[in-house]
Amino acid sequence: MAVFATDNLGVLIFGILGNITSFVVFLAPVPTFYRVYKKKSTEGFQSVPYVVALFSAMMWLYYATLKSDLILLVTINSVGCVIESIYIALYIAYAPKQARMFTLRLLLLLNFGGFCLILLLSHFLAKGSLRATVLGWVCTSFAVSVFAAPLSIIRVVIRTKSVEFMPFPLSFFLTLSAIMWLFYGIMLKDLCVAIPNVLGLIFGVLQMVLYVMYRKNKTVALLEEQKLPEQVKADVNQKLDNNNSHTVMMAEVQVISSNSKTEKDQNDDDLDDHDEMKNKNQLVRPQTGYCVINMERQGLASQCQTVKCVA
Repeated sequence: MAVFATDNLGVLIFGILGNITSFVVFLAPVPTFYRVYKKKSTEGFQSVPYVVALFSAMMWLYYATLKSDLILLVTINSVGCVIESIYIALYIAYAPKQARMFTLRLLLLLNFGGFCLILLLSHFLAKGSLRATVLGWVCTSFAVSVFAAPLSIIRVVIRTKSVEFMPFPLSFFLTLSAIMWLFYGIMLKDLCVAIPNVLGLIFGVLQMVLYVMYRKNKTVALLEEQKLPEQVKADVNQKLDNNNSHTVMMAEVQVISSNSKTEKDQNDDDLDDHDEMKNKNQLVRPQTGYCVINMERQGLASQCQTVKCVA
């Protein structure tokens, strides 16, 4: 094949490196699903990221098969389809009925209905090279929306000034993957491959910068669960499980609200909060916003120095 020719050595190198880094990224949720398998429960995790990742891999696989010089894009997205299908199968096996039915409907609507619709439209409305071009820009548009997903994580890090839920290895390999596929697309002069990875590189570098800025912060941020991305929820649940193994003593609770209050009102609120805390290891969860808990380990016990709830 042309991709293995000597004059395409750079394409081969970046394509292979892109396969390796993308494979590592595909394996990132393995600890999450191992925990799902051991506990026989999805613990409230969302299936949407995995269904979307499967759809993305299917789209790029179809696009790559229409072009003769994207064999390395075929390999990694074939692997991606298999891995994401395994994740989804495990999710369906252990999810509660409502979540299971939602996932099945989403699969039917997006991965079957959406993909078949794109397949038929591209086949009958576009011919030859135009078909690959149209499909390529569809893939690019979808990939841009997927690459924008880290914005939610970046927002969490900036607001909490903590990188507890932005694992450095994952950010590092996502950045590496974006670099490899960016150069792969540039060398093949394929804008549909290169453009989404420009955005991926920007977000990856931003995550690395934030990690350098906040890596020394030791706070644990607990956010309202329904606003958390799925991978962040997994990390929160794991940290809560770890914290339950020893006693947590609340030392001080400080609530910061956007509405100003008098000192008397604040004292009344503190008394109300104290009455609502029925045991020592109860965590404060506001209806909106987030809590930042400063922990200090003392032997088998961890003393909570401050809890700041931002509305």
